[in-house]
Amino acid sequence: MGIKKFIKNVKSSLGLEDFKKEGKKKSIKALLKKLNKRKKDITKKLKSSLNKKEEKELQEELNILSLQIKKGKEILYKLYEKKK
Repeated sequence: MGIKKFIKNVKSSLGLEDFKKEGKKKSIKALLKKLNKRKKDITKKLKSSLNKKEEKELQEELNILSLQIKKGKEILYKLYEKKK
């Protein structure tokens, strides 16, 4: 039995047909978790008293993070839809 055939048999017996998709899903979930944590930290900083310049910079960063989280969720949703 060749290596490729062995790997194919193991994948099918373990139900890992979409192995690459599962890896992508895990990676995106981990990134989303980190982005959400960063968003919480920035929100806490914004609640404390800051000068206008710092507040503006943090608000811009918060907007960017929100867009990245939104895009990550969309990608994750698409990966789950392809699985069905």
